[in-house]
Amino acid sequence: RAHAKCFAAPAILGVGRAGLGMAAVHRVLRPGRGRRLLAGALCGGAAAQIVWHRRFMAAEGKPHTYEYDLFTIGGGSAGVRASRWSAANYGAKVALAELPFSLVSSKHSAGGLGGTCVIRGCVPKKLFIYGSHLPEDVKDAMGYGWQFPRGFAPTVDWPKLLEAKNSEVTRLNGIYRNMLDGAKVDVLEGYARIVDPHTVEVNGKRITSKYICVATGGRAVVPQIPGSDLPGVLTSDEALALPKRPDKIVIVGGGYIAVEFACFFHGYGSEVHLVFRAEEPLRGFDEDVRTHLHQLLKAKGIHVHAGHSPESIKDAGRNKLLFKTKQGASLTVDNVMFATGRKPNSADLGLEQVGVKVDARSGKIFVDEYSKTSVDSIYAIGDVTDRMNLTPVALMEGVAMSKTLFGGVKTRPDHDNVPSAVFSQPPIGSCGLTEADAAVKYGSVDVYISKFKPLKHTMPTGRGDQEHVLMKLLAVSDGFAEAGRVVGVHMVAADAGEMVQGLGIAMRAGATKAHFDGTVGVHPTSAEEWCTMRTKARTTTAAHVNSARARL
Repeated sequence: RAHAKCFAAPAILGVGRAGLGMAAVHRVLRPGRGRRLLAGALCGGAAAQIVWHRRFMAAEGKPHTYEYDLFTIGGGSAGVRASRWSAANYGAKVALAELPFSLVSSKHSAGGLGGTCVIRGCVPKKLFIYGSHLPEDVKDAMGYGWQFPRGFAPTVDWPKLLEAKNSEVTRLNGIYRNMLDGAKVDVLEGYARIVDPHTVEVNGKRITSKYICVATGGRAVVPQIPGSDLPGVLTSDEALALPKRPDKIVIVGGGYIAVEFACFFHGYGSEVHLVFRAEEPLRGFDEDVRTHLHQLLKAKGIHVHAGHSPESIKDAGRNKLLFKTKQGASLTVDNVMFATGRKPNSADLGLEQVGVKVDARSGKIFVDEYSKTSVDSIYAIGDVTDRMNLTPVALMEGVAMSKTLFGGVKTRPDHDNVPSAVFSQPPIGSCGLTEADAAVKYGSVDVYISKFKPLKHTMPTGRGDQEHVLMKLLAVSDGFAEAGRVVGVHMVAADAGEMVQGLGIAMRAGATKAHFDGTVGVHPTSAEEWCTMRTKARTTTAAHVNSARARL
């Protein structure tokens, strides 16, 4: 322990919400100032940071008697990143507790390194989405002159698809374990509870740590209606592990999970009924995006039941379910999937007993700007804090916490201008504020909108109405502070997720509408439209928005 350790990080493998952090390779250096300086030169200062950490730990008063510097509860997005970053970059002694691996999670007994995103969320969902495009690709091909045997239609081998997806998810879970081992993070398999501000209990064993990090993510919520516990009723966990493709499925919910699952099940040939209470899907997204996607979902053939709330589910016999809404819809289906939200996974962790403040209604853990809870030695990051529930944000929060605790630099996670995507078909890309929020924050915004049929579908694919593009840019109006600054971009278009990443960089750099206008577009692409939107569609002011909201 007296020796300095050098950690080199040649690559970052960011797979899923936990992220894999830095690939750590370490060697022990002999004591001595010269060797220490050489280590700093060779390892980008990593050794110097570790030396600082040792001094920091000693300078706090007396040498600690804890078994660990950091104990992390949860091996998903935020937890793995924070643990590996602290161990690899700052030499902290770290332990992490996670439940045994399983494709379908349970509160106390099944989870796995990688967490929701890698095992039963972002990654497997995206794999399913890739494959679900094939029938559309075949149809598009015929518009480009390709010929197939009369009556040809591709069919999916669902068990083969499921096996391939499960194999990849299992492989990633193993990589997570190997990377944690490589960073010398001690991994404990079991359910963890907090006993006191510096003690965690796992499998009956009590372990002490200077700091405790809660990174337990969230869990799907199923409304308590009659029949919601019947076999065949699913959350996203079970939907990604179904042994048989449903011929007909109801998906309840209007958020991004509901929309994404509706699109890929439809792509694989299921008859999909999307049920949500609002008039438009995707509450919280820009209004033009919501209405545009709604139109495209219907154009694709997804049955949209807007303004409907679930009432009951009954066993209809022969492995079928009878689903009814309060508005009178009645559907006999193979499965009902609830995508009606996720709740922070904070219950039964011992938080309240040690003084950590938790929202009684939502379950989110209250934290300050540095992710510290109401107990000085306990931090919380990721979805369990319900700040911005996105994989890359969880990674950012993990790194920021690590820098704050062990890097000597108090670091706030920055939740502004975070680019994001919804992998509907076509997908959505978004960064910055909605039109309404931007107008309220800045006083007035100019709105630029472009809608068009993408070049690919000017050929006779027959799907132009299903792939119609929407692009929308918001810039602060003249006469207001930060005039011209681009404060929101939103799109519904093929490859929107790829486009918005670059736009996010520009927005974080403070790009203005003049910067967009002065950039030469790449032709012919949809992306060049960002550089050619010259005609203002409208100006929206804070007064307009506040007046409209007052009438609701």
